[in-house]
Amino acid sequence: MAKIEEAARAEERAYENGESRPTGAYLGTMLAYAAGVGVIAAASRIQGRRTPPSVSPWDLLLISVSTHKASRLLAKDPVTSPLRVPFTRFKGVSGPSELQEEVRGSGARHAIGELLTCPFCVAQWVATGHVAGLILSPRLTRLAAATMTAVGAADWMQLGYAWLQQRTEGGSQQ
Repeated sequence: MAKIEEAARAEERAYENGESRPTGAYLGTMLAYAAGVGVIAAASRIQGRRTPPSVSPWDLLLISVSTHKASRLLAKDPVTSPLRVPFTRFKGVSGPSELQEEVRGSGARHAIGELLTCPFCVAQWVATGHVAGLILSPRLTRLAAATMTAVGAADWMQLGYAWLQQRTEGGSQQ
């Protein structure tokens, strides 16, 4: 067993290439994700729910847009920053209603910080939650997803409005 552990540590050091990477903690987050999927599968089986044979194009569009918005909300929004405080340090504003944060700590703290500040990473978890919701409580899930989709659409409209306003103001000054 000691030889296997030493070989694993040697592989980890070779991978890290002189950088400190929390690969063990990444493994922990993967195991937590897999355990969550297992709990969802068990809950659906206990409730007698079956997975649908396919996902409708409408549901796919709805959960895709909702996943995008919810992921950015969780990873970047000032209102959700208290969730990230134990794992990050405020660096500034990165865009309209979005924060730039630096991951801090090491090990699990660092890995969780990377997960919580990366909209692409959070999206995997959010999308899994949406799919679980479609199995366990489809009406409520569609309602929640529609809400996030509407908020995302409103965000794009706000950005478009601001862009048009800047172009109009810039054009009248020339």
